[in-house]
Amino acid sequence: MADKNETGSTTLSPLEGEGLRGDGTAKWYVVHTYSGYENKVKNNIEKMVEHRGMQDLILEVAIPTEERLEIKDGVRKIKTRKLFPGYVVIKMVVNNETWYLVRNTEGVTGFIGHGSDPIPLTKEEVVRMGVEKMKIDLDIVPGDTIRIIGGPFEGQMGIVEDIQPEKQIVKAKVSMFGRDTPVELEFSQVGRLN
Repeated sequence: MADKNETGSTTLSPLEGEGLRGDGTAKWYVVHTYSGYENKVKNNIEKMVEHRGMQDLILEVAIPTEERLEIKDGVRKIKTRKLFPGYVVIKMVVNNETWYLVRNTEGVTGFIGHGSDPIPLTKEEVVRMGVEKMKIDLDIVPGDTIRIIGGPFEGQMGIVEDIQPEKQIVKAKVSMFGRDTPVELEFSQVGRLN
């Protein structure tokens, strides 16, 4: 904030002296963290946002992950792993206050961008990273045969049992080890057979 000193001239706070950042719209930005600090950074930013009432400026903090099916000694386990270790993505309106909050969070080494100016992700990058899901319309009905094109069941065929468009989920039966197994798939993991 600008203050008047004894001489009547205006002094700027350090934040104002640097000029305003961002254009006032919420976009996704990538923040580099110390390796292994991703969860701590996410939790600390979320706590500070709640404490300072900045939910309208910092909307979401995410760590892109994927689930992988691992079969070890005949035991099937689904494990979650970070897609980009050392990085956290944040949907936020960039201004001086939000920039300083994120930049000065313990474990954060900086925004991805030029100098102190963060560069937002494009819509394609956001979808490709799995941060935001794109709404997909599938032309399938229960009873259709589908090809699984992503995830742990990639390459398998399945029979559609149920479709939940609001959740972008397909429930299908997949033949594994000689018997039908129910699986839940995201729309992005399903391809229609011609």
